[in-house]
Amino acid sequence: MPVLLARNWWALALRGIAAIIFAIITLAVPRITLAVLILIFGAYALVDGVFAIVSAIRAARGHRPWGSFLLEGTVGILVGLITFFLPGVTLAVIIGLVAAWAIITGVFELAAAIRLRRHIAGEWLLILTGAVSILFGIFVFWAPIAGALAIVWWLGIYALVFGILLLGLSMRLRSLHRMSLSADAGASTM
Repeated sequence: MPVLLARNWWALALRGIAAIIFAIITLAVPRITLAVLILIFGAYALVDGVFAIVSAIRAARGHRPWGSFLLEGTVGILVGLITFFLPGVTLAVIIGLVAAWAIITGVFELAAAIRLRRHIAGEWLLILTGAVSILFGIFVFWAPIAGALAIVWWLGIYALVFGILLLGLSMRLRSLHRMSLSADAGASTM
């Protein structure tokens, strides 16, 4: 496995470069990135809906249950169309879900910290995590556009770090590959 990874070091390098380019674009124009992400989601929902309806048709032809596929496909197509024609609604729903998730997660983290304080030391980290989650959720509800842009910024920062790490790994694998080639060349001259 390490030899295969070393031999294909360039693939990791390309992934790293792609992640860094994505990060630069995301951080340079976060509003456009947000709009594109919403449209990609809409395209996914639409295509997924079409394939679900195709599955419904095939299931009906094979005399198998098809109703759930038809319902799933119809909902997917409707969500895709709503996303394309009313992207603001999609953004509001997605942002609302992220905010609700952050608050609910934070409450559960606080509850876990209170229960665990008798059993572990350092529960303050869990309390801090819960508080940050709750504050982030409140911030996103209070300022949804800024919250959405914060999410895009985090995505861009993640992609940048991920890309740099992949490039670093690819360079180490490239060195390993070159060393294995040198060892093979040395062994064949003996």
